[in-house]
Amino acid sequence: MTQPIQKMKVLAVDDNRTNLHILQVFLKKLGHDVILAENGEEALRRFEAESPDLVLLDIMMPIMDGFEAARRIKAIRAERWTPVIFLSALNRDENLVEGLDAGADDYLTKPINFVVLEAKLRSVQRSLGLQQAAIDSLRRVKAISDNVLDAIITIDQFGTIQTVNPSTERIFGYPPHEMLGKNVNMLMGEPYHSQHDNYLQRYRDGGAPRIIGQERELEARHKDGHQFPITLGITQIALDNQPMFIGVVRDITRQKETERTLRENAEELRSYYDRTQSEQQLAMHLMEKQLHRPGLSDPRLRYKVLPAENFSGDIVAAARSPEGRFYILLADATGHGLTAAISALPVMAIFYRLARTNHALKDLILELNQQLKESMPLGRFVAATVLCLDEVSLSGEIWVGGTPQAYLLETDGSVAATFPSTGLPLGIIPNEGFDGTPTAFTWHKGAQLILHSDGLSEATNPQGEQFGVDTLLRAAASVPAGARFACIDQALETHLAGMQAADDVSLMVIDCP
Repeated sequence: MTQPIQKMKVLAVDDNRTNLHILQVFLKKLGHDVILAENGEEALRRFEAESPDLVLLDIMMPIMDGFEAARRIKAIRAERWTPVIFLSALNRDENLVEGLDAGADDYLTKPINFVVLEAKLRSVQRSLGLQQAAIDSLRRVKAISDNVLDAIITIDQFGTIQTVNPSTERIFGYPPHEMLGKNVNMLMGEPYHSQHDNYLQRYRDGGAPRIIGQERELEARHKDGHQFPITLGITQIALDNQPMFIGVVRDITRQKETERTLRENAEELRSYYDRTQSEQQLAMHLMEKQLHRPGLSDPRLRYKVLPAENFSGDIVAAARSPEGRFYILLADATGHGLTAAISALPVMAIFYRLARTNHALKDLILELNQQLKESMPLGRFVAATVLCLDEVSLSGEIWVGGTPQAYLLETDGSVAATFPSTGLPLGIIPNEGFDGTPTAFTWHKGAQLILHSDGLSEATNPQGEQFGVDTLLRAAASVPAGARFACIDQALETHLAGMQAADDVSLMVIDCP
């Protein structure tokens, strides 16, 4: 069996430099050469200059998107297959269909599952290896002979071999003198070897020529005795008023090996998918137990978390200390899906532990930052809004690091105060250079706080329009305080019009007593 290409030249295209760097590190670790481009137009230039073996292509990019880039790449090298794999956060069926229509050969959603990507790369390597082997074989044959590659065999009405071309010897192993004048069934595997004479006899007796003009697959027999798959097409001519039959034989051993390899790859991917699904079900059960704590049932709190995938990288948490202080957290881990959800778990554990012991908000924030800095891998961090309400003094503290600004609304829905992001997300730098100082505030009777992740404000409708902060505030101002959360939720649902949000969405509305 043909060995796969051990090293590929891969063109990685993404307008996000962090994503490009991660892809570059991963591909180089696997031993491949990497070419980088940050938009579709640059990708075309690098493709023509470098002639890569494979293209990993983002969809949503400036200047030229991935769909157009894929179409042009396929047109540049139409004579040779260069696989294109889309890497995108767009995971709806129509995105997949559009990508395949644009010429893509595969599709992988973000955040990238590098185990699946590695399996796809191995499959591509095998396919490219087969392609290269076929190209090399064709070049070698053309270099030594202008003869037809298929075996061409003529027989008379009794099945006696009259002529063979040079490829016949190559395919069947017999030199011409061992075939000429012999029964053609010597080249056939069973059951055709035993039944062929009867076929010809029925034809000579006036039977219908059932196989004339058709191509079919059957087993042939090599000189060394092994059987192998071929396609056989037969035409009939008349020479000197005697019927003659021309058979064109093609050895499809390699094609069958390729089909078997593809089936094995498909079975391997299916098995991996089934295992992953089972593991994700267990992970989801464990995550559900961690996420839904009693503090979230507080009557002063209403919240929504809408994951972009099975798991959400957005988390919400709430707890009251024994002294009655109300702690609230909205966090957004890097990416979305299971990896983002796992990144957010330490935040919840630390938050609930320190809230129960009535810690000062700044101490809680610093502990979160230090723990995440020590435990999170490079490039992973958690944006968060953390606040604490003292319902006795009608005062609170809030800290916003990397999440959208929070809003304090009056009873009529007007904005009384805004709390912009003043700190870095958690887990980027150590505490020595980290500012975890919260902002103090007070409120009037009937006030409410609104917290949300960027997945809400950036949620895109079918027309490509974002939900936006203005829509959020208009929905909040149009109804009494008690109906505010439901009104915002309905506005988001109307905006999405049945579409799935591209990023995790979280929203919290907190009544200030």
